[in-house]
Amino acid sequence: MTPKENQSARNAEAAAGAAAVPETAVAESPGAAESQASDQIQKLLAEKQELMNTLIRRQADYENYRKRVEKEKHHERRRGLEQLLESLLPVLDAFDLALASNSRGASPEYLKGFELTRRQLWDVLSKEGIQRIEAVGKEFNPHLHHALERVETTEHAEGTVVAELQPGYVYHDRVLRPAMVRVAAAPEREN
Repeated sequence: MTPKENQSARNAEAAAGAAAVPETAVAESPGAAESQASDQIQKLLAEKQELMNTLIRRQADYENYRKRVEKEKHHERRRGLEQLLESLLPVLDAFDLALASNSRGASPEYLKGFELTRRQLWDVLSKEGIQRIEAVGKEFNPHLHHALERVETTEHAEGTVVAELQPGYVYHDRVLRPAMVRVAAAPEREN
């Protein structure tokens, strides 16, 4: 081989060796590799933060849902109990009417048993939270009382409840049944 051929062969080998080295390795310097890794880390951290935020929102949504369902269950139970208590009020009224009539000819033991049964029913209702609406002598309140009649009188101030025709009841600040009452009215003046 001539020196010229030797030189050509060496140049060809050098060119082949240069072609075997990837272009990215030639283009990348140590600083570029660090920068690319740093960008990748930042991208992964941002993705992690986004996933954490999504998880936190989902947990909060679930907690709100759980609280709402629990509140609805409580409301439904309370409404069911209200309906039961409302249906027992006529039974209580029947006991009151029977005792008020002071049944002629009834034995004292019979009346005592009636009173005890009525008291037992009232104890159960009051333990559940039912309270009787105070009416007689109180100022008429349309939220608590239902006026059936106006009575002209000078004995009571106008708007005062003078008689209770049927008792009213509240259950945890909700009126189950308003009291049916007579309300005092000022007498009309004749000219």
